[in-house]
Amino acid sequence: MSRRIPWSTLERSLGPGEWDRSPEVRQAHAGDKWYASHLPDAVALPRSTESVARVLSFAHRHGIPVTARGAGHGYVGGCVPVRGGIALCVARMNRILEIWGEDFVAVVQPGVVTADLQSAVEKKGLYYPPDPASREHCSLGGNIATNAGGPRCLKYGVTRDYVMGLEVVQADGVRVRLGGRTHKNKTGFDLHRLFVGSEGLLGVVTEATLKLLPKPPYRACIGVGFASMKEAIGAIQNLFAEGFHPSALELADGFTLRAAEKRTGSRLIAGCDAHLIVELDGHAASVRHEITALERLLRRWRPRTLKRGLGDAGCERFWGLRREFSYSLRDTGLTKLNEDVVVPRGRLGALFRLTASLQRRHRLPLACFGHAGDGNIHVNVMLDERDPDQRRRSEACLDDLFRGILDLGGAITGEHGIGLAKLPWWPDAAAPGVRSLHERIKKALDPEGILNPGKFAA
Repeated sequence: MSRRIPWSTLERSLGPGEWDRSPEVRQAHAGDKWYASHLPDAVALPRSTESVARVLSFAHRHGIPVTARGAGHGYVGGCVPVRGGIALCVARMNRILEIWGEDFVAVVQPGVVTADLQSAVEKKGLYYPPDPASREHCSLGGNIATNAGGPRCLKYGVTRDYVMGLEVVQADGVRVRLGGRTHKNKTGFDLHRLFVGSEGLLGVVTEATLKLLPKPPYRACIGVGFASMKEAIGAIQNLFAEGFHPSALELADGFTLRAAEKRTGSRLIAGCDAHLIVELDGHAASVRHEITALERLLRRWRPRTLKRGLGDAGCERFWGLRREFSYSLRDTGLTKLNEDVVVPRGRLGALFRLTASLQRRHRLPLACFGHAGDGNIHVNVMLDERDPDQRRRSEACLDDLFRGILDLGGAITGEHGIGLAKLPWWPDAAAPGVRSLHERIKKALDPEGILNPGKFAA
């Protein structure tokens, strides 16, 4: 930043180790898992809500940009401090404050890693369903900022459905508590949910009260491979029509499967051009009965492979393979542009027809896999970045992909958010009146425009 800022005044107000301006630490907080980065002028590493409030109050007075971040595992550049200023990292605020089985709630700080909370509550017979693919690394504050999802969203819903209350520090440093720990609450506006999915543009979450469920005592999986994507989508439509409601339903295309088979050597997907993972959960007797009925239904589609997995260990055979898909695509040596598009459930076939046409038109492979049960498919445009012509064609392919998704009544992002990656298509995805409403809300809560500037509502 060009103007002189009295950084030492802020540093003295914070605890030991809560402030750093070294080049190494600034570089470590310059980006996420996307391709953009920008050095902040300083990094705040608060351990308490009080410290977050001091940072924001100082920044508000001096007009300094503040970009909040957690574990830095986002995929759209959402926590890149594009205007410099302060990178406010809440990773050290990582305590599980309470797990209360009688109320079915957990109270957590934003830096708690998602998988750590899940492990802690499951030891008490409880369940926190949202399961982003990076749950071993991503933090709950980031999940809240992006309204993160995952395979289990089909049955259980996304992060928003589990946020009962929030403590938020506003742009001027004022703290507010929103919502609470009751499972029903209709007192005023649903303000705590306004901050879910807001990508750090409206305030900084410093504590969350999350809904828990009883842990399902048993689970089972079916992995089923098909000769074509058309057959796989027909089977999906059939199982819903017959009244099945899986806890997760994942779909992968032939390009992804061939890459995964090469990486893992798994015979679960050999010879398939489309593959489903269907998981059911509940009590053991009912799940075993239902999995048998589901197998009968799927066999009508003459699958090339059909295998079941019972219990946690049996299911892990399939999910371990599913977690390798992204790494398998990287093993190809190509760059993958991961787009988390989503369409209405009934338009899944149209989505895959769209991606097939884009491959032909732009002469680039598209690898598709993801959460078929809720229409959220990760479309990966694969290219050799060393080739300028492929870079040009990939940009045109993304334009056509997002335009086609919107024409299908879909959305350009189902999980990752807008960040920087989707910013060029924000005007296409949101009508002028909708963009204006976002800007008015942003102006009301952050009049100086210091929170995560340079993003979609700034």
